[in-house]
Amino acid sequence: MRLKKLAVLAFALSSLLATSAFAQEESTSARQIIDKFQTELIQVMKDGKKLGFSGRYDKLEPAISNSHDLPKIARIVVGKEWEKLTEEQQKKLTDVFTRLSVASYAHNFKDFSGEAFAIDSEEETKMGGVVIHSHLTVPDDKPVKFDYMLKEKGASWRIINIIANGVSDLALKRSEYTAILQREGFDALIAKINEKIDNYAKQ
Repeated sequence: MRLKKLAVLAFALSSLLATSAFAQEESTSARQIIDKFQTELIQVMKDGKKLGFSGRYDKLEPAISNSHDLPKIARIVVGKEWEKLTEEQQKKLTDVFTRLSVASYAHNFKDFSGEAFAIDSEEETKMGGVVIHSHLTVPDDKPVKFDYMLKEKGASWRIINIIANGVSDLALKRSEYTAILQREGFDALIAKINEKIDNYAKQ
């Protein structure tokens, strides 16, 4: 009986180790997340004119969802004001912020003239995150430097902020969004974000 119990225990342990090894194998590094996302951006840029805004939007929506922690970013950009929102308002803000993020990429990465991304280095932060330093080579212009800040989420990593040429997208949005919330209220913020989305689609 004792041998039988030991055999069952050994089998359970081997199954656990196999599952753990599989999970590690399946995990995606921060560098892989950025590399895949940038590759998808370049592809959309190459097909940009043919796709049009709506086509680029559809292509980029899954790419952005799979590389960005948009719900977390939405919470960060409104800071302490998040706790004052109802659950319904929080969901609405997350949804409209997600659409804004995709629309912004679809607008800004709409054509291709030989651009290329390259990852320069990566570093760990004191808070357990990772920063991927990258740049975009632009023909006949200065390269654009991108610093991607990522935090671990499940078996993968997700972008929570992007600093382009030293300017934090998160800081800019946080300053703007909290000011609108405090001065004009939630409905005004949603209206302004929707207006931005409409403008991106028209340009």
